Amino acid sequence: MGLAKGTAGVAVLLVAVGAYYWLHERTSRPQPQLASAPEVRPAEPSPISRDPAPEPAAVAAPRAAQPVQPNKVAAPAPDPGLPLRTGEILDYTADVAKVSNVANLRLQVAERRNFLGKTAWHLQAFAHTENPLRMVFELDDQFDSYSDAGTLASLQYEMHLSERGQKVDSVQRMTATGREPPPANGAQTRVLPGTRDPLGMMQYLRHVDWSKTHEVRGPVYDGHKLYDVRASLAGTSQSVAVPAGTYNADKVEIRVFDDGAEMKDAHFFVYFAHNEARTPVLLEAEMPFASARVALKSVR
Repeated sequence: MGLAKGTAGVAVLLVAVGAYYWLHERTSRPQPQLASAPEVRPAEPSPISRDPAPEPAAVAAPRAAQPVQPNKVAAPAPDPGLPLRTGEILDYTADVAKVSNVANLRLQVAERRNFLGKTAWHLQAFAHTENPLRMVFELDDQFDSYSDAGTLASLQYEMHLSERGQKVDSVQRMTATGREPPPANGAQTRVLPGTRDPLGMMQYLRHVDWSKTHEVRGPVYDGHKLYDVRASLAGTSQSVAVPAGTYNADKVEIRVFDDGAEMKDAHFFVYFAHNEARTPVLLEAEMPFASARVALKSVR
């Protein structure tokens, strides 16, 4: 089994679902082929993950996807900068079927900094399996996103994977024009304008005013393939109990489309708390082999 195998549903919501759905799909599906990007080649571990250095040539700024209103008229995108807080750390625990704590996931807003001449958020996710799952599938993955501070469109997406003793480091610089040079230790990836990666998309959805917005659509690149992601309000004022506490939250349904066809195994519900940070407190996923629940454990 190769580390590069994956599925869009997990990558789109990597920030909430983490290791277990992905590991199951990796054992049963071939590696997706890039539809709108050049071949992605493995790269050496990226120093940019720790301390990106500004480069003289900036990547062209993608245009953000616009929320779709109930009357189908697009409105200005919500400001994606307000709720993000440098140093925020969200820890989650994952249950699959009747097995508790099979994996843990950490989402982190590392910093706001200059990246390729643009102001960007450095977003991170860390996924680790726990016993008893870890006894048969050891997984320690890290994901880094450098996303435009104004739109959360992806500037660079990195996957640093360590699974069952195998390690792969992938560094992909996003471009909507193809004119920008690739990073020295990675690849250039051609995407649609406004494309977000999984980490940027989750942060973007935190900032949507769901009382005014019927649906949000946008392209998401999961490290292998470009997908169309659609998020819509499924419920308001939902009471959600998780290890971190009880929250009043909006329930948002997320669906993933590949070439216009909905992926039936990539269907999720995310609950965003009615607090100032719009914290994602719970993700529920119904999968072909089991149901999964990823619950907020602590906030720092």
